[in-house]
Amino acid sequence: MEIAVISGKGGTGKSSVSAAFATMQSHVVLADCDVDAANLYLLFHPTHEKEEVFVSVYKAVIDKDICTNCGTCIDYCRFDAIHEIDGEVLINETSCDGCKLCSRICPMEAISMMPEDKSRMYSGTFRNGKMVYGRLSPGEENSGRLVDMVREEAKLVARDNHIETIIIDGPPGIGCPVISTITGVNQVVIVTEPTLSGLHDLKRTIEVTSKFKLTTSVIINKCDLNSEMTSEIEFYCNSLDVNVIAKLPFDRVVVDAMINCKSVIEYAPDSRISKLLGNAFLQICKLT
Repeated sequence: MEIAVISGKGGTGKSSVSAAFATMQSHVVLADCDVDAANLYLLFHPTHEKEEVFVSVYKAVIDKDICTNCGTCIDYCRFDAIHEIDGEVLINETSCDGCKLCSRICPMEAISMMPEDKSRMYSGTFRNGKMVYGRLSPGEENSGRLVDMVREEAKLVARDNHIETIIIDGPPGIGCPVISTITGVNQVVIVTEPTLSGLHDLKRTIEVTSKFKLTTSVIINKCDLNSEMTSEIEFYCNSLDVNVIAKLPFDRVVVDAMINCKSVIEYAPDSRISKLLGNAFLQICKLT
């Protein structure tokens, strides 16, 4: 059973919900697919039993021993990544898109493409089972391929360790990384907040999950901060037959749990918010 927790926008509390779900069973696989900003490893401190390099793109590099500074590459670069400074041709690594054109047209064959290999996928053990997560190096391309790697590793780990439940903490938005996160899962949980932007992005996210014909549930976080907008979100979900499985109040205990590197379930199991999350998880299991 794969449960993906996503959100249309950042800051809704998606990772806190994922962490809570991951600590409701004694043996789960937790996959952090928010590779641009992975954070659950900070909460659970997993061991690193496996580390795999992820190459997202290639960057152009000039061999100064061969380059004659003819400037041919400057004229052809569509990304404005190559410039002549003080008579020397230089490539801006940040602007380079890795299209390889400059390496093909260089008359001296002085430009080669080097892999950007700073991104990593990690797999190990945490206190409630196994954990897999990816960390994309700053500035590297996130097309969803690292997300695919994390998910495939999570499935292998679950199979090898006879674990039935995989909790996936997905990235925000509706782009390629989200598509890679939700494709083929059993259940999608969208975490939203009672704001105009929260409702707008919830609509876009439900539109995506409906196209994939995925069973979708919604959790409204910090519901008591704007009761009118909470009611509007509920009305919208009901009109689409999408279950609102929890309305979570704003509660300082969630922040205190994070400060203590625990999920709210671990930190305050008897709190109202923990009981609401527990009930939501039971509903998800029944729907799967």
